[in-house]
Amino acid sequence: MLRIGVDVGGTNTDAVLMDGRRLIAFHKHPTTPNVSDGIVGAIRAILEDGGAGAERSPESIAAVMIGTTHFTNAFVERRNLSPVGVVRIALPAARGVPPMMDWPRDFVTAIGHNVHCVRGGYHYDGRINSPLDEQAVAQAARQMQAQGVKCAAVCGLFSPVNAAMEERAAQIIAQEAPQIAVTLSSRIGRIGIIERENAAIMNASLAGMAREVVAAFAAALRALGIEAPLFISQNDGTLMSAERVAQYPVLTFASGPTNSMRGAAYLSGLSDALVADIGGTTTDIGMLVGGFPRESAISADIGGVRTNFRMPDLLSIGLGGGSLVRADAGRVRVGPRSVGYRLAQQARVFGGDTLTASDIAVAAGYARMGDAVRVAGLDPARVEAGVAEIHRLFAEALDRMKTSAAAIPLVLVGGGSVLIHRDILGVSEVIVPQAAGVANAIGASIAQAGGEVDRVYSYQELGREGAIEAATEEARRAALAAGAVSDTLRVVEVEELPIAYVPGGAVRLRVKVTGDLALARPQGAPAGEVGA
Repeated sequence: MLRIGVDVGGTNTDAVLMDGRRLIAFHKHPTTPNVSDGIVGAIRAILEDGGAGAERSPESIAAVMIGTTHFTNAFVERRNLSPVGVVRIALPAARGVPPMMDWPRDFVTAIGHNVHCVRGGYHYDGRINSPLDEQAVAQAARQMQAQGVKCAAVCGLFSPVNAAMEERAAQIIAQEAPQIAVTLSSRIGRIGIIERENAAIMNASLAGMAREVVAAFAAALRALGIEAPLFISQNDGTLMSAERVAQYPVLTFASGPTNSMRGAAYLSGLSDALVADIGGTTTDIGMLVGGFPRESAISADIGGVRTNFRMPDLLSIGLGGGSLVRADAGRVRVGPRSVGYRLAQQARVFGGDTLTASDIAVAAGYARMGDAVRVAGLDPARVEAGVAEIHRLFAEALDRMKTSAAAIPLVLVGGGSVLIHRDILGVSEVIVPQAAGVANAIGASIAQAGGEVDRVYSYQELGREGAIEAATEEARRAALAAGAVSDTLRVVEVEELPIAYVPGGAVRLRVKVTGDLALARPQGAPAGEVGA
């Protein structure tokens, strides 16, 4: 069955056409200010590559997978954010640390400070800390409705262990103010009320935009005559339906680099390696473990806000094909500023007047693009200094991502992979697979459905094997609900974190299960609906 994978980057929008796991066609299209236009252009190009035929007709497409930076950029740039009402269920606990206390002021201004703290919450083991004050929740809902708030974030004390109070609060809000879209922190974040609450607020602030973006993607597919189901990439290397994206847009954060890493694993055949995705603006470096990106063990900071929902362990540096090259205090500097998606107009090899990292690579003789004659007159010493600076920045970033001094393989992907030409200390081999320039879109196209559980269990009550079995079964159910085929499910991660100073053998278990996506679609199902 034919799949289309799309990844929207800061410079290019890449699209691939896959028959199962075989690459048929790919295309790079400059990212457009209206991102949907770039997606349409890239998909149209791969459908028409080699001549349109029945085998590449819109009707032959079984699914479309898109990785997008829409929501990350919107949050970081503080644009198109919806006002949010916050309901924290924790009193008398957490009284001294109010919601959004450490948020940047411009964020709070953008989404408002409509905060309601009510009694309720649980202990770490699921025991009630304080009963839910349902009247206070109802009053909060009425106040939010009166103030015109359309999105709310509900966060309860230890709700990942027991989400009953959050769910009851959502029911009350739906009764009192049915037009308010509610985000529950237990469905996004992990243990740790402040970071989990932040993640829920972030998600709620993007709810209005998420509906518009998903509708725009679906409309773009309809314009191309594609009626296949639409899926969006998550930041753990799996997919979610368009409907779920409209509910949980924050789960797409950092999905672009994750797609690149999954694509790198597929193209190279390696399941454990360093991966560097070099684009036009940045280089994203991560570590493959078992074919999936290594997850970050620390709270992620997004736009100055701490969160604890799952994020890949990535290091991004301002090095790409469009990075500006300039003299500063007697030495050559590369990046972090970049011409971005204007590379084809502003770089010297393409007729522009801006010196970029791509120009340096062409002038050095190891990259081929544009017109090399346009950079033939560059000072050789300046070219050599630029090449050395590119490799210095890259090597330092790789070293920061490694966890041991042992030499390990490096997979280079992304259109800017041509920038790296020399040996790198600490790297056993450098692999640049075929189609490395569109690894991100390939990663999106081969992604699977997944489910994850992150809870505290008592080994004293359940025993170690019993607790792991219970967590695994819950993760399996989540993967099936996400659209996975039951007989393809496999456990890809089991993490045990004993909780110190807590009685009863308390252990935090995180289990992740993935499986192939079910793509059966009812006849005539419209684009954007999941027919699995």
